[in-house]
Amino acid sequence: MNDRYDAGAAGYGADQYELVGYDEYGQPVYRQVRPQQTQQQTYDPYAQQHQQHQQGYGYDPYATGGQQQPPAYDYGAGQQQSAAPYGYDPYASGTHQGGPAQGAHQDPYVQARAAGQTAHIPQQAGPAGREQDTGREPDTGPEHADREYHTEQFAFVEEPDDNSEDVIDWLKFTENRTERREEARRRARSRIVALAVVLALVAAGGVGYLWYAGKLPGLSSDDSATGTATAAGAQKRDVIVVHLHDTKGDGTATALLVDNTTTKRGTTVLLPNSLALTSDDGTTTTLAKSVEDDGSDGTRAALDTVLGTDIQGTWRLDTPYLQNLVDLVGNIDVDTNTDVPDPAAKKKGEAPLVNKGRDQTLSGKMAVAYATYRAPGEAQNAQLERFGQVMQGVLRKMSSDPGAATTTVQTLAQILDPSLTDKDLGTFLAGLADLAKGGDYRTDLLPVRSDGTLSAQTGAGIVRDVLGGTAKSPDKDAAVSVSVQNATGVKDNTEKARVVLLNGGFTFLEGGTAAAGSTSKVVYADAADKTNAIEVAKTLGLPESSVARGRISASADVAVVLGQDFKPSAG
Repeated sequence: MNDRYDAGAAGYGADQYELVGYDEYGQPVYRQVRPQQTQQQTYDPYAQQHQQHQQGYGYDPYATGGQQQPPAYDYGAGQQQSAAPYGYDPYASGTHQGGPAQGAHQDPYVQARAAGQTAHIPQQAGPAGREQDTGREPDTGPEHADREYHTEQFAFVEEPDDNSEDVIDWLKFTENRTERREEARRRARSRIVALAVVLALVAAGGVGYLWYAGKLPGLSSDDSATGTATAAGAQKRDVIVVHLHDTKGDGTATALLVDNTTTKRGTTVLLPNSLALTSDDGTTTTLAKSVEDDGSDGTRAALDTVLGTDIQGTWRLDTPYLQNLVDLVGNIDVDTNTDVPDPAAKKKGEAPLVNKGRDQTLSGKMAVAYATYRAPGEAQNAQLERFGQVMQGVLRKMSSDPGAATTTVQTLAQILDPSLTDKDLGTFLAGLADLAKGGDYRTDLLPVRSDGTLSAQTGAGIVRDVLGGTAKSPDKDAAVSVSVQNATGVKDNTEKARVVLLNGGFTFLEGGTAAAGSTSKVVYADAADKTNAIEVAKTLGLPESSVARGRISASADVAVVLGQDFKPSAG
């Protein structure tokens, strides 16, 4: 039986130390084994680790000579442990001596605790470069190969530096906050710029509208009329005159279609039949009479003279062609201002052909009836305005494509004026249709005095701004103006009296109709016009007794009320 190592053997110290680990400088740390604990010696992990390889003999991994000692068996603990008979001196040359270990009287564990050093478990190496502090060379022999340590076996706590996560988070925070501030500044600048642009556009639009309406200070006054007319005249316009002929009646309606290519606006200018014109022979006539007598060329030239325009062509639109045109574009929508009876109705009280109301859909037949309708006692301008509504409704439904619009015109199979071809008319109507659909189209009635002349106040706005011309009405003294009111009960008598008066060198002014009367009257207001009144009576075949002084319209020199005694054949 093997003898255990007796810690209290003669010649050895009463205290025994065992290795517990290494400090951060690589120095071994021991602890004292008290005498009462010697009977149960502590577990040596290195002895158990190498027990399988040494076949029952204790192995000292730190001995340089590789000497083996018989294993001691602890009966109390029931396990073997390697116990050296001598104290181990880690700073010795590497061999066990027969006597006590040198330096055994020093307590390195106590020294380690006094220095504030912490113990490390075995197999943990201290920081690199600390072995030289021990005063001995590192163990590099083959017997120490089993305890060679590598850096990948250990984990080191790095000191925080500028790239630590706290610093990175702070940099990201400050960077994000700076970027947000810059983005807020950019958005604020963008909003300010956008607001400035919008305000500039609104201001420019307001000024443009005031300029177009002639309401700008200094431009709408009489003193600046010449400058405004010059600016309006510099604009480019395409103008076509259209004459609506009622084939079932005896009336006509005339309008100018204007395409201002400079301002991108379209206008229908309605011309009253009473507009005074100068005929080819230099005499004064009316628009209605000029359309009947002088034809398209003569009327176009007379209108250019009076309005200062440059009309490119004439479009004669008879009522059957208007009906076909409305049907071709697919009906029109019009805000009608009156009920229109059905001309084909056999009894009174039947439902009207056209009902009064907003957004009424009109077929070709209904559109013709509405455009030519004139209620009893109504002025011709009322019928003219209905014609203008129908024309604007047609333009809204006309194709904006020049090719398609030309096809529509060709389908009508009209015989147009030689100065206006199918292609020219189709292209012109397509341009107006585009403006009408975009809301850049309007209809205006040319203000005309009762004697057919234009005043600077009533007609200058449309003539100057819309047409770009200058009003030049015929000289009032060129002919005596005669206003005729029909009270005969026969509608055709008005036209017959007009022809007679125009042939007599008088200017005819239509006065409408009145309740039927038996006696005709010729009235003058100024004593200087008595002779003219007598001449008018003779021209109409009326007795001189019908001439009397009274109140008449300021626009006419002589007023005539035709009674049932009027005989057109006597004129």
